[in-house]
Amino acid sequence: MKYSFIIPVYNRPDEIDELLESMTYFQSQIPYEVLVIEDGSTLPCRDVVEKYQDKLTIHYYLKPNSGPGRSRNYGMQKAYGDYFIILDSDCILPPHYLTAVDTYLQKHPVDCFGGRDAAHKSFSSVQKAINSVMTSFFTTGGIRGASEKIGKFQPRSFNMGISKKAFIATGGFNNIHPGEDPELTMKLWDLGFQTALIYDAYVYHKRRIDWKKFYVQVHKFGKARPILNHRFPKYKKAIFWLPTIYIAGVIFSLISLAFTPIFFCILIAFNSLVFIESTINNRSFYIGLLTIIALQIQFFGYGWGFLKSTYFIEIQKRKPEDAMPEMFFK
Repeated sequence: MKYSFIIPVYNRPDEIDELLESMTYFQSQIPYEVLVIEDGSTLPCRDVVEKYQDKLTIHYYLKPNSGPGRSRNYGMQKAYGDYFIILDSDCILPPHYLTAVDTYLQKHPVDCFGGRDAAHKSFSSVQKAINSVMTSFFTTGGIRGASEKIGKFQPRSFNMGISKKAFIATGGFNNIHPGEDPELTMKLWDLGFQTALIYDAYVYHKRRIDWKKFYVQVHKFGKARPILNHRFPKYKKAIFWLPTIYIAGVIFSLISLAFTPIFFCILIAFNSLVFIESTINNRSFYIGLLTIIALQIQFFGYGWGFLKSTYFIEIQKRKPEDAMPEMFFK
């Protein structure tokens, strides 16, 4: 078995159904298996998995709730593949996905890789706007690695591959969440493993479906980054401060309107760039406008979380586990 798909799921049987259905359309004869790890759900997906027993080489495991990181580790310990491909349950795979992964690794063997996320045509306008702001070069898309030009590529666990050798060397994911995927990547770098972006191996990532859930998600992302900076200081980047600086810029530009409009004009120009990019990519003026809302939620949520976490860790000198226990699974 060359590839093992590892999919943790928690109370999302409908999502796992769509993901497994998309895998039945792979345009490839490459051998693979699918492991669905039920992480203590109260809405189990066993019946959904059984629908695909005749279509996929699939295994279902039920375990007590311990978070996505440890559920992925559990799945990788059970898997037979040489490579483990980790997916979130809210993803849909295009038919060429596995072919794209295998073709790249045949030419450029690496021990850890990731791919992009995209918006499926069936997504709602809000989902497409959130996808735009999460993948835009002008926002965290540039930070997170839509392009390797920013620096070393950090795969994210909604679409991430790791070799069996690398998993054994690192022990897999830690108990932090979110943030367990960039932490694993930095552990791999420290051990000398290489990471790569497989551009054509993208997934359709649904993400959160409303503004409130999106804010909660990005706020946690912001809190996770200072924890990682504390644990791996050599991988700190000034650009991680961008959302927090944006918050300060918004406040300052509004105050300075009483004296000069120049800073407010800069703010409008930046938002206009994001709006134009989203409008062109989505071919929708309306989604472009929604992307501006998503931008404010993303930067204010992430920036405020980043600032709070930095204060706890760098100023108060508190242990992250004590200051922010909600970021860690016990």
